[in-house]
Amino acid sequence: MRLLFLGDVVGRSGRVAVVSQLPMLRDRYKLDFIIVNGENAAGGFGINEKIANEFFDAGADVITTGNHAFDQRETLSHIGREDRLLRPANYPEGTPGKGAGLFTAQNGTQVLVVNLMGRVFMQELDCPFQRISRELEACPMGAAADIVFVDMHAEASSEKQAMGYFLDGKVSAVVGTHTHVPTADDRILPQGTAYMSDAGMCGVYDSILGMEKDEPVNRFVTRVNGGRFAPVTGEAAISGVVIHIDQATGLAKNICPLRLGPDIRQMEPDF
Repeated sequence: MRLLFLGDVVGRSGRVAVVSQLPMLRDRYKLDFIIVNGENAAGGFGINEKIANEFFDAGADVITTGNHAFDQRETLSHIGREDRLLRPANYPEGTPGKGAGLFTAQNGTQVLVVNLMGRVFMQELDCPFQRISRELEACPMGAAADIVFVDMHAEASSEKQAMGYFLDGKVSAVVGTHTHVPTADDRILPQGTAYMSDAGMCGVYDSILGMEKDEPVNRFVTRVNGGRFAPVTGEAAISGVVIHIDQATGLAKNICPLRLGPDIRQMEPDF
């Protein structure tokens, strides 16, 4: 089975790139399942129902989020009606929506997708390690689920790596999001779990994390908030990973970055 995961989609440019290319990517790489992190898709902050439906119509099977999950107020009601839109599972009890779901891939494989959020340099949520343990007790790989994918939305690479080794052999893949910068550590961990610290972003890379450069630079230089962050417009690149998974075991056979578009080194799977 082949699974595609795309990192944080930033603004309109990122949306256009993803929506226009997903059908082609599904055909080119014979993808069975597609997950997109859409938490920065609406003007750089959150996601709304219209945008979510654009991703689903283009071929996304599931949308994950992170610390900007509820930046768009309508998400509070939308996420309760759309099981394919996830927020971090370790949000407090009573938060609208779900942090995990069991979905059927095009080839009939049962895929458990879990969205987690780290706590280092981020909001103080429930423990993501305890939360994923409960999710796997309820839906273990090899029993209720054939494949388990974890989006670890976190700031610290050490926390993401800890999650990777904590889950090694128990899930198919752990891939990080949030920093918008693709890392070079894609690999298969010793017990068979695919891992990468950050999938990168789908957005304009001639930017600061997908945003116009002047305001972020101003804040670092002057320590003064001079205005809002605004996503860069223009031709965007897409960034993520393609993972080849053994359906018999749920463990990964290969993982390779996918990076297409301007201002980023081009990379495509060779399997």
